[in-house]
Amino acid sequence: MQFTLLLHEAEENFFDLDEAGQMAIVEDHMAYSKALEEAGAMVSGAALDPAGTARLVRGDTVEDGPFADSREQLGGFYVIEAASMDEAIAWAKRCPAARTGTVEVRPVPDYGS
Repeated sequence: MQFTLLLHEAEENFFDLDEAGQMAIVEDHMAYSKALEEAGAMVSGAALDPAGTARLVRGDTVEDGPFADSREQLGGFYVIEAASMDEAIAWAKRCPAARTGTVEVRPVPDYGS
């Protein structure tokens, strides 16, 4: 079963750091990704540009971002394979973003594709 781990965090937690601090976080995520890969759990994942670069499309209207009424913004995601929600939560607890932000765990439905 697939689960998406949505990484929500205050953007300043990353962008206010110096380059060495930012690279330490990137290296943490690379190690986490490697652990997922070695366990056969990694499907995909990516970081996202800052929320201010986003656009929201509603019909013919396009609005600038960000859109969340929250200090935390969606900063990236992982799609993983896990046998259960409990296993996916265990992986989420190991995610570097869980230390300073929130990791939302959401099942990916299988519509028979």
